[in-house]
Amino acid sequence: MKLRTREAAAGWGLISGYLGYMAIFWGYPFIWMAILAFTKWNFFGKPKFYAFNNFSKIFTDPMFWRVFFNTLNFMMYFIPMVFVGSILFALALNRLKYFKTFIALSFLVANISSGVAYSIIFQNIFSDVGPINRLLYKTFGITIPWFTSPQLAMLTIAIMVTWKFIGYYGLILYSGIQAIPKSLYEAAELDGATKWISFWKITLPLINPALTTMLILSTNLSFGIFTEPYMITGGGPLNRTMTFMMFMYNTAFQRINPSYATAIAIITALINYSLVLLIRKLVEREVSIV
Repeated sequence: MKLRTREAAAGWGLISGYLGYMAIFWGYPFIWMAILAFTKWNFFGKPKFYAFNNFSKIFTDPMFWRVFFNTLNFMMYFIPMVFVGSILFALALNRLKYFKTFIALSFLVANISSGVAYSIIFQNIFSDVGPINRLLYKTFGITIPWFTSPQLAMLTIAIMVTWKFIGYYGLILYSGIQAIPKSLYEAAELDGATKWISFWKITLPLINPALTTMLILSTNLSFGIFTEPYMITGGGPLNRTMTFMMFMYNTAFQRINPSYATAIAIITALINYSLVLLIRKLVEREVSIV
């Protein structure tokens, strides 16, 4: 019994650091979030009980619905672009014989680069006097208002984020392709299947777990994007590039209403989680490679 007690004490001692970390950096913020959501507080004084008023206000707030449709608009641009680009990158990487690691790491540099730094670079590239508009003006005599047109501004931000994550998501798909036995492709070739048929009938179905992971990550990213629209457009024009993270930030620190911002965060998380469940229901399939 004493030995068992000492072992239990040693075990609790080993995990005490982690439990303390979780209590401070996860437990306390979670409890404080729950308190803020049901109270009214402006950083000063004591929170006053506000019941469900913060939540009921959300659904009649036009800015919330503006941000919600902005997010869907961003997803309509971002997910197809990063989906196609990542698949092409994974397929190209799979066919390479030399410099595969170098190319993979080169694409990953974009993923670990500073969001502020590359936002400034893209802002200069797509500006009215940037290289793209100068080329268009010299060639066709036109310029494109990348940041002043609501739809083009959102498209430009989606292009930037696609550039950042195409390598990361591509490597996820590449790992899925690597797990497919080569014998399946050889058997399909003997049966007369073209490479296009092999891609649709073998590759895509068997990388379903990787595709599902990529779709979930890109959906989560769409609800959590902040740096690029904040640096490039500040949420404009006409609030058409305002994101949930920017909306929460502005509500908490500019409008001095952290309680309402917390309620927005909770509702946003629930919407995000619901979409993830829907994606898993519609897309995820059990894959067995024998």
